[in-house]
Amino acid sequence: MIDIKLIRENKGLVKENIRKKFQDKKLPLVDEVYDLDIECREAKQKGDNLRALKNEKSALIGSLMREGKKDEAEKVKAEVSGLGDEIVALEKKEEELTKKIKENMMVIPNIMDASVPIGEDDSKNVENEKYGEPFVPDFEIPYHADICEKLCGLDKESAGRTSGNGFYYLIGDIARLHSAMLSYARDFMIDKGFTYAIPPFMIRSDVVTGVMSFEEMDAMMYKIEGEDLYLIGTSEHSMIGKFKNQIIRESELPIAMTSYSPCFRKEVGAHGLEERGLYRVHQFEKQEMVVLCNPEDGMDWYNKMWSFTVEFFRSLDVPVRTLECCSGDLADLKVKSCDVEAWSPRQQKYFEVGSCSILGDAQARRLGIRMKTENGNEYVTTLNNTVLATPRGLIAVIENNYNEDGSINIPEALRPYMGGKSKIEVK
Repeated sequence: MIDIKLIRENKGLVKENIRKKFQDKKLPLVDEVYDLDIECREAKQKGDNLRALKNEKSALIGSLMREGKKDEAEKVKAEVSGLGDEIVALEKKEEELTKKIKENMMVIPNIMDASVPIGEDDSKNVENEKYGEPFVPDFEIPYHADICEKLCGLDKESAGRTSGNGFYYLIGDIARLHSAMLSYARDFMIDKGFTYAIPPFMIRSDVVTGVMSFEEMDAMMYKIEGEDLYLIGTSEHSMIGKFKNQIIRESELPIAMTSYSPCFRKEVGAHGLEERGLYRVHQFEKQEMVVLCNPEDGMDWYNKMWSFTVEFFRSLDVPVRTLECCSGDLADLKVKSCDVEAWSPRQQKYFEVGSCSILGDAQARRLGIRMKTENGNEYVTTLNNTVLATPRGLIAVIENNYNEDGSINIPEALRPYMGGKSKIEVK
């Protein structure tokens, strides 16, 4: 949610930002908020004036009564009563206008960074840089689900019976490799100075709407029937929510945390679920990083955070690249975002394994997260980034460490978490 001062002082900037995101249907909201804001402030000012007048006349009643001017006092009492009714009506009007303004402001997208490339959809995203040499071996790499099944590591058929499409059983060394990656991701981030956390896996609706747009919420979140609780789609949701309505001393910033959680997503829409494999599923696990910082430090943290994910995957012998998200692919709360994509030697192309975003004060405004400075309270900047989302990350490791005989080399960084094992072999 942007600062309403932007609409008061620079409607053109807000509208131009909407056009760059190809969301022209939202343009009328800017003028509507502008007009509603004027009306709301006028109602508030009139209410303040009437309250002052009411206080003045209320004080006069006592004076008149002491002077024995009962008739005049009763007349003033009637005026005070009328003022009270008018004040109540104005307060109700102000409340209704404020609610409508907030509803509209929650839909108006955040102001993008000037460096964001302009484009209608993800086909216009821009490659930044490649890390590691992508390679294609001189033998065929099977589909990852077939590799895992041959290693007795995947059972989707049974998961279909217990849970339906979009779920899976990981078994044996494949399950162990999956867990090893998460443990390594946790320790990797702790070594970077991040504080480890395991957050709640369910959050209330006011936290959900604080961290994401309504469109994302409807497309992603599972609601717990009969309760004001949602299953998290990523631990960023509950980690940012941890600071809801808090005032943090500026000296305590930055707050850098890394969190583990299972994640649950509907995966509705154009992409859909993957029938056989593990790339797009309803349930997965994730190691996330979240930062709250002073706004002036936001971009430095943004660049550090995505570079950590690059470093993580390179330590697992996986070539990656970074991809700058264009305006049309940028979620409404985000100022700037980039994806980290892993090389798939089977498909001979890159696929997304992580996403890094800076959101300015959009989430902080929605959730009331501020820092206490010498000049008063100010909103913090929030950032989030995927260290590892798996089994998607597992696919990258399997494909890039696959051998012609069907075995998988275990990257050296993961061997301490695999009991020293260096290879998963076909039995």
